[in-house]
Amino acid sequence: MARLTAKIHEVIVTTKNADGTAHHAPMGISEVNNYFQIKPFKPSTTYNNLMNQRSCSINYIDDVRVFAGALTGHRQWPISPCEKVDGLYLTDALSHSEIAIQNVDDDDPRACFYGAVVNEQQHGLFRGYNRAQSAVIEAAILVSRLSMLPEQKIRDEINYLTIGMEKTAGEREWEAWGWLMEKVKQAGIDVE
Repeated sequence: MARLTAKIHEVIVTTKNADGTAHHAPMGISEVNNYFQIKPFKPSTTYNNLMNQRSCSINYIDDVRVFAGALTGHRQWPISPCEKVDGLYLTDALSHSEIAIQNVDDDDPRACFYGAVVNEQQHGLFRGYNRAQSAVIEAAILVSRLSMLPEQKIRDEINYLTIGMEKTAGEREWEAWGWLMEKVKQAGIDVE
């Protein structure tokens, strides 16, 4: 019997700060019953912005530096205004969805924002991820959980992900990888 589960897509959720600037957060989102489910941790900037603004953009991007940069303080990426919601999207996104929040389950430790797509635009072609791009996304997920995972698991995962990096990484992937490995080292975890 097939198991019915929501697919989780790794994307960049862009919300608008009170001062009008963009906040980019890598997140796993689901699409269930024609709604995107966005589940930020509490407290977080994404949670605060969604509670205040009730809109966001979901950015589909192949530049993995944005995923790594959001976790390591490299957050300055070109942005453009959304057309149908009061929000911003990543100018270099391959495509983006503009989301209007319809409902909120304000649970702890994660709220669930249910958003309806009010506009979608395609800006470029997605040609697929290489192994290094996938490795950077997986490493970014690890970095987001440094305080939750055992050190040995982090070391083992990074050692495995390094194989894909060595075989297929280009400049962008190595730059993103370097930012993430610096964050791991700052946490006191030796990965070399």
